[in-house]
Amino acid sequence: MHSATHRDPARRAASLRSEIERHERLYYGEGRSEISDRDFDRLMAELVALEAAAPELATPDSPTRRVGGEPVAGFAEVRHEPPMMSLDNTYSLEELREWGARLERLAPVEAAAGFEFVAELKVDGVSTSLLYENGLFVRGATRGNGAVGDDVTVNLWTVRALPLRLAAGAPSQLLVRGEVYMPRAEFERVNREREMAGEPLYANPRNVTAGSIRQLDSRQVATRRLQAVVYQIADGPRCATHSESLERLIEWGFPVHESWRKCHGLVEVESFIEEWRERRHGLGFETDGVVVKIDDLALRDRLGATAKAPRWAVAYKYEPEQAETQVRGIVVQVGRTGVLTPVAEFDPVLVAGSTVRRATLHNYEDLSRKDVRVGDTVVIEKAGEVIPRVVEVRLDRRPEGSEPFRMPALCPECGEKVVRFEGEVASRCANPECPAVRQETIRHYVSRNAMDIEGLGDEKIAQLVAAGHLTDIPGLYQLGRDLLAELPGWGEKSADNLLGAIDASRHRSLSRLLFGLGIRMVGERTAKLLAQHFGSLAALAQASEEELQMVDEIGPKVAASVRAFFADPRQQRRLAALAAAGVEPPAIERPVAATLPLAGKTVVLTGKLESMSREEAAEHLEALGARVAGSVSQKTSFVIAGEDAGSKLDKARALGIEILTEAEFLQRARSWAAHLEPPGDRP
Repeated sequence: MHSATHRDPARRAASLRSEIERHERLYYGEGRSEISDRDFDRLMAELVALEAAAPELATPDSPTRRVGGEPVAGFAEVRHEPPMMSLDNTYSLEELREWGARLERLAPVEAAAGFEFVAELKVDGVSTSLLYENGLFVRGATRGNGAVGDDVTVNLWTVRALPLRLAAGAPSQLLVRGEVYMPRAEFERVNREREMAGEPLYANPRNVTAGSIRQLDSRQVATRRLQAVVYQIADGPRCATHSESLERLIEWGFPVHESWRKCHGLVEVESFIEEWRERRHGLGFETDGVVVKIDDLALRDRLGATAKAPRWAVAYKYEPEQAETQVRGIVVQVGRTGVLTPVAEFDPVLVAGSTVRRATLHNYEDLSRKDVRVGDTVVIEKAGEVIPRVVEVRLDRRPEGSEPFRMPALCPECGEKVVRFEGEVASRCANPECPAVRQETIRHYVSRNAMDIEGLGDEKIAQLVAAGHLTDIPGLYQLGRDLLAELPGWGEKSADNLLGAIDASRHRSLSRLLFGLGIRMVGERTAKLLAQHFGSLAALAQASEEELQMVDEIGPKVAASVRAFFADPRQQRRLAALAAAGVEPPAIERPVAATLPLAGKTVVLTGKLESMSREEAAEHLEALGARVAGSVSQKTSFVIAGEDAGSKLDKARALGIEILTEAEFLQRARSWAAHLEPPGDRP
């Protein structure tokens, strides 16, 4: 064998690739193995050595990609076309039947003959989108917000269940959707290692998967041994039914879990649900329910979707598992907005496949209503089998002399007096300089939907705050390269990347800044409405409550909160420091919404635009008064179609909706902008 390797390395490398791929297909696709793990590792090590000695031997589909490569600087964005929609949930068989009744009203002809469904186990992992071209895996992305996700291709290469090259007969262009997950055994192994190292344990496999898939170092991802299932053809050959598409996916080499079943009517679906209610606990992965889908794809098209979910599919969620444990303590945490949250700490208990040690009690009223006390025996469950909560106190086991818990009158982090606003149940620390509030405030400010400062995760923020290098938002703009590069776990490259992201944030849009400041009751949409109405931070800061309430969708409570924020001397100092650091969102002049050229219009974007990103186009349209929607319906005013437009374009044509090319859109945009006095800047 080895002499043949030396005589013809290329031939040996090709033979190794073929052999490794066959063993991976047997193990991950069929659940069986012909060789030991050690022998498999030897084959992989030999191929790695061959390709290292002669890099030209490495092919795009080489299984050596599974071991991970050098760290990347960050993730590019991927726009999902079609969008990755979420599913509506049902929590009982009665709710499932109500969903079936809605289908009968929407499609009475098919209902008369009886619906055909496909029932699939709902794997509790991270949704991904996978693109294959000419049979090769070329791009993988996270779901993100459904419209835009992260390009995590290099990390998905390490997921051995996902084929790098499809079987013969696969289409030249194929987009599929699936779920990446961490097997239970792997989750337990990772937590054992963390426990031995004295590190905090992970809460559940899904959270570890989500964190792993966004690691910048794919070599670290490879050590997590993630797995995957594929459940949908998003773009590719058109099948008549979903069950046929699953069979096709299997033929092309994708991992499709064998449990799926075609069901005639909901009675058979309910039988599937009952069969797996207990049986699912013996699986090697977490599953919290069953996904039920209409099998006929043409009928799916007719049924359509709501703004966030298809009408032709629904998720049935199993009741959360419960367990008993004893409360050992109740601590109070302080969040970004100063809210004090009581947390019960109890003896470790296994619930729905993971060990639980604490549960949030939400607020003092929730805690008082349940009357949770130190020493109580409580019933714990996981809401959605993810978030632990206390559902019941076993009063018959309450120890004598136990005392009701009292929320502190002073903040446990800074000692300032706790306040409670009228009409709210939450107690708050009103001190914006509270250490806990500062850290959470900074974390929110740098988040993607706010000022989008990549490279500052929770651990690095905590590190900077603990070292005294970062005490408030303006301090971000004072961080120096030498200081960052010398910190443990940092380096010159990561310092430069962070400083570049911080510098870029100085000129983010006004709406992003407003959201990032963490004004109480001001979310992303409210921030955008305020920015469009007032046009500048200075104008908004001077607005009275009456003027604020003139903004569409802004009520008295939000207006009072915004006014209180800008009237607070501490917030004024923070804003002044940000301005001194060069944080200056471009001012925009906006006429009232009713006079905007596209007021009342609903627009859909599809395909790739050459002159701008889809996000920029959406912001421009919204600035002109339009509502940008994610799907085409009869309410759509017109569709803007770029290159490689997909199903949205087909649906627009079928409905007779006006379609604009990018060139036509730009021409009209100039005309629309001419009606604005003065002309509006793009946000």
